[in-house]
Amino acid sequence: MTSRLPKLWLIAFILGLLALMPTQVDAGMTAEEVKQFEKFKAKAEQGDAVAQCNLGILYERGEGVLKDSVQAVLWFRKAAEQGDAQAQYNLGVCYYNGKGVLKDYVQAVSWFRKAAEQGDAQAQYNLGVCYYNGEGVLKDSVQAVSWYRKAADQGYAQAQFNLGVCYEKGEGVLKDEIEAYAYYNLAGITDEVGRKSLAILEKKMSPEARLRGQQRSKELQKEIEAKIKAKKAGK
Repeated sequence: MTSRLPKLWLIAFILGLLALMPTQVDAGMTAEEVKQFEKFKAKAEQGDAVAQCNLGILYERGEGVLKDSVQAVLWFRKAAEQGDAQAQYNLGVCYYNGKGVLKDYVQAVSWFRKAAEQGDAQAQYNLGVCYYNGEGVLKDSVQAVSWYRKAADQGYAQAQFNLGVCYEKGEGVLKDEIEAYAYYNLAGITDEVGRKSLAILEKKMSPEARLRGQQRSKELQKEIEAKIKAKKAGK
């Protein structure tokens, strides 16, 4: 009768081989990604907020290290508490989605607000969404429009689209198909949903209204470009 017991020397040999294997590279990571991770980790451990945020992103994506949402949250929080707007936004997203931390809309709103008040367009947009849906804060379409507009004025297409929806439906702002047309038109430059919404709206509009919408689009584009230029100049 042959023994069913495994050969111990063979097991030891296999385990030895596994120990020699670079686990991060085997996980599909390049040597450059691992090097980048180590670089950010060294700076992050010294308290560098930007490096802490970047380290969190690497943990979140699994670049240079095994993916770990809990570690991502840990490093986002360290940077966020130092006032890093990107980290505050990222931490808000983690709370909103319940990734690496228990889902908590109130906490999400809190961190989105901190980043939004520093001028982060993504956070402004997300804060607007929370107000619009009543997630983590009382539903308030007026506040939603206010935050959408701040992000839209920075050229953020999703915010421009949502603002167009609000103007078309008259939510949080007076109903205005011309403004809706203009915001859909600007959003549609990069956003397919914006283009589709514009096409649907156009079918409901008179030829005169479409012309007014086209003219308003040009005016709005200039207004936004001027605001972006002023912001970059520090005004």
